[in-house]
Amino acid sequence: MSTRSVFTLAATLLASILVSPAAAQLSSDCNPLNATCSPDPALGTSHTFYFNATPPTGTFNTTAGTVDYSVDEGAAFTISKKGESPTLISNFYFFFGKTEVLLKAAPGQGIISSIVWSSDVLDEVDWEFMGGNTTHASTNYFGKGEPDFKNAGYHPVNGSVQDDYHNYTSVWTKDKLEWYIDTVHIRTLLATDANNTLYYPQTPMKLSLGIWAGGDPDQPKGTIEWAGGVTDYAEPYTMYVKSAYVQDYSTGKEYSYDDHSGSWESIKIATGNSTAYENLNKVPEKTLSEKWNDLPSSTKSGIYAAAGGVGAIAFGLLAFYYIKQRRSGKQEAALAPMPRRD
Repeated sequence: MSTRSVFTLAATLLASILVSPAAAQLSSDCNPLNATCSPDPALGTSHTFYFNATPPTGTFNTTAGTVDYSVDEGAAFTISKKGESPTLISNFYFFFGKTEVLLKAAPGQGIISSIVWSSDVLDEVDWEFMGGNTTHASTNYFGKGEPDFKNAGYHPVNGSVQDDYHNYTSVWTKDKLEWYIDTVHIRTLLATDANNTLYYPQTPMKLSLGIWAGGDPDQPKGTIEWAGGVTDYAEPYTMYVKSAYVQDYSTGKEYSYDDHSGSWESIKIATGNSTAYENLNKVPEKTLSEKWNDLPSSTKSGIYAAAGGVGAIAFGLLAFYYIKQRRSGKQEAALAPMPRRD
């Protein structure tokens, strides 16, 4: 690693101790730590989302910008002006599980590409990529929204995080969290090491994929320093995601909190198929060609015969009309006055 890279990484590590911008970005419409909230819709299955096209109906929402899709690059999250932070947020939650995201981070000073798990009680698990650092990925976690700024880890990545797609995997159980880069294990967090499980992420999570400007001039000074400096909006910055595999280790329709503890033991699982499961396994409507191919031969023969009969009738009517018109024309010619001869 070059001397400049060493100093850059050291500065980043120092800034991470002083500020936690990721935690500042999250909020909860209803926090079960102090309120009774509606159940969270479960994933209740496993699925690989390929972002060469719009995600299946009802699985993700797009916020704070536009996400474009292409066969070659996958989903493109672009910041082209101040105020944009395009993000895909899942409509489903998973309760312990695994995600594998194939991602190429965005360049740009102050630009942050991210993979975030977040819960209603503000448990959180992160991958973050700083636009000014092409060689490292950051991992982080928070429990119940507590701003503990010493949880971040920085990990070297073989090849550029901005020029190549890499597989960023997180595996989560009630006992431990593990992070992997391109199938190589890089970090483990034991539940007992997170303030004796109190701040260990342990409640149903939704998945967010997005990009934001930590270097926006309106951000707090500490966030701008952590992100690598002030963002210049003179050019666009794009993060790409080809696919995301999500596995819910629980099965059921929805998750609810039985008390205000924020403990995994308080989570109740409603039985049944989730909305996400139904959407992902919905049989697509058949095309006209497929419907035709499914018809019995006898039905097809009947349709052919009926079509032939209709064609014959139409031809007969056309011939009758033609003959009638000819006769009418002859009658008109016969009744017409003869021209005078001088």
